[in-house]
Amino acid sequence: MKRIGFLSFGHWSPAAGSATRSAQDALVQSIELAVAAEELGADGAYFRVHHFARQLASPFPLLAAIGARTRRIEIGTAVIDMRYENPFYMVEDAGAADLISGGRLQLGISRGSPEQVIDGWRHFGHAPAEGEIDADMARRHAETFLALLEGEGFARPNPRPMFPNPPGLLRLEPHAAGLRERIWWGAATDATAVWAAKLGMHLQSSTLKFDESGEPLHVQQARQIRAYRAAWQAAGHARAPRVSVSRSIFAIVNGQDRAYFGGAGERSDSIGYIEENVRAVFGRTYAAEPDRLVEELRQDEAIAEADTLLLTVPNQLGVDYNAHVIEAILTHVAPPLGWR
Repeated sequence: MKRIGFLSFGHWSPAAGSATRSAQDALVQSIELAVAAEELGADGAYFRVHHFARQLASPFPLLAAIGARTRRIEIGTAVIDMRYENPFYMVEDAGAADLISGGRLQLGISRGSPEQVIDGWRHFGHAPAEGEIDADMARRHAETFLALLEGEGFARPNPRPMFPNPPGLLRLEPHAAGLRERIWWGAATDATAVWAAKLGMHLQSSTLKFDESGEPLHVQQARQIRAYRAAWQAAGHARAPRVSVSRSIFAIVNGQDRAYFGGAGERSDSIGYIEENVRAVFGRTYAAEPDRLVEELRQDEAIAEADTLLLTVPNQLGVDYNAHVIEAILTHVAPPLGWR
């Protein structure tokens, strides 16, 4: 059995053919797709966060709105770029969204990806400390965020407050009990996956990874997942870890699917550079009739290792079509693979 959710980057564009032409469209349609996915029996609605781009950016108003419109589905991110985040303010926003949803937030955080602008986090008031690079700053912000989510008091109260205080040091409010155990780290390398395991974060592995062996993405990801689980066990955490992988998967079941994705299926991954001198492997797109799709997905070692699969959706094709994409996987692909 696997949890199956969707992952949306929330693109919008006024270009011809786009059903998502504005930021308002992207936000409202994201809520509508989460509602539709829950009705179809999907397990999660996840969203990517990019700054300075025509994509979803500020996640917590969106997550709170989805939490208010749904009752069962997990609601999350994959991922929030921690280079941009004030961990203290983030704890308050995340706590509020989690309480509105009834404790269904699953927050993916990470160091982030290449940006639309140069050092965009500086415009948000952040800078690496002496001797740090931006990735170090992201991990430092993440560790502070995790510590604050524990809910322990740390701030000395004013002896003459506007309102009465509880005794002792004060914590940030609202506090969402249990959210600390629902934080994920998006890891592009084996080393950061091991680091995340030591800190008790779940693992998100995307449709790309730094190329550390020259092998196909799914083989490298499977090895990463095994290293992560070994590190989790060695750390002695009492709870079980979770692992998600993201994939572009389209079941061709009608003419519209064939028109959009009939030629999109790929037999192999691609190689590129998401940063200077950093070689990355990008996962293939799976697009085929259900029977063939089932056989191809059986060979994906990382999907086999993971407990959660996030389907990347082409959100600019509209809510109805994306709901169809999700339903086709849940109906025609998941059962033969034993995921349902």
